[in-house]
Amino acid sequence: MTIQPSAGSSSELEWFKSSYSTNDGPECVEVAATPGTVRVRDSKNKQGPQLAFRSQEWAAFVSYAADR
Repeated sequence: MTIQPSAGSSSELEWFKSSYSTNDGPECVEVAATPGTVRVRDSKNKQGPQLAFRSQEWAAFVSYAADR
């Protein structure tokens, strides 16, 4: 999997979407890293709510998900 910047993002954050996600669907989540925090949003609703995780929490989640 690779990540690519999300096109058309109007926020100050640089959002990334998985290369497994296509413009034809299925949609997925986008991720933006800030110092000490990782933000997550729905790629179909870019202006909608965001989740924020501490970097350590996000790393633990990614490690857990990769093992499944």
